[in-house]
Amino acid sequence: MHNFKFALNASTLFPFELDVIEQIRVAAEAGYDGIELWVKDIESYLEKGGSLKTIKEFLKDRGIFVVNAITFFKWSDEDEATRIKGLVEAEKEMTMLKEIGCNAVAAPPSGSMDDLTLETIAEHFSALTTIARRMDMEVYLEFWGKANKLATLSEAMYIAMESGLSDVKFLLDPFHMYTGGSYFTSLAYLNQRNIGIFHVNDYPEYPPKEQITDSERQFPGDGIAPTEQLANYLVEMNYQGYLSLELFIENYGNQSALEVASQGLKKMKQTYLPNK
Repeated sequence: MHNFKFALNASTLFPFELDVIEQIRVAAEAGYDGIELWVKDIESYLEKGGSLKTIKEFLKDRGIFVVNAITFFKWSDEDEATRIKGLVEAEKEMTMLKEIGCNAVAAPPSGSMDDLTLETIAEHFSALTTIARRMDMEVYLEFWGKANKLATLSEAMYIAMESGLSDVKFLLDPFHMYTGGSYFTSLAYLNQRNIGIFHVNDYPEYPPKEQITDSERQFPGDGIAPTEQLANYLVEMNYQGYLSLELFIENYGNQSALEVASQGLKKMKQTYLPNK
């Protein structure tokens, strides 16, 4: 059996409106090894009187790790003042994440990048990574299929090469590869050191990729994604990191949060573990 580890992205549980403690509880009870928390949920918990110490202790008690955080500071932006503000925000958020034992954060194309060259975005990513690594944090470069810049794996790879960094890690997501038109065969150019985390999801044939939205993501194995091919690429490169279920389904019917999380883990193992 291949040695993948399994995580739950908290977005999968958004319809249940759980706080971070309940998100962690559900992920742990369902049997996940890790969880991806959203910074906005951590901040909401703190605003309501919670503490980082409580989160850290609860994680330890439940034997689960925060393997990545989702946030949207504008690390690359056409407006230099906005970018600098984004870097300040990034450092503040990474300081908070370190306190709960999280050592990685996603860097998606959340700023206004349309008029920036890929070379400039690469310089900005290098600046962000320098700040992060000074804090012993890792940044996962993420592309969004519907973005005007940094929409494909090839653009992300180019930015990584132009950044001057030798060991950039990507956040890979089949949904974004599909909507942005990335070739799944391009995964053959990567090795396991290049992958920070791999999001797991599926998507239907209709609506077409030009019209599909995040809310139409599906559990792995339920759609038309080349899941077996994706799993084979990960096995061939000896990837042993986290597969993280990231869905944005708005209504799960009568299912509880624990039932949804458990179903997700079961389907991840069925579709991504060879001979299972």
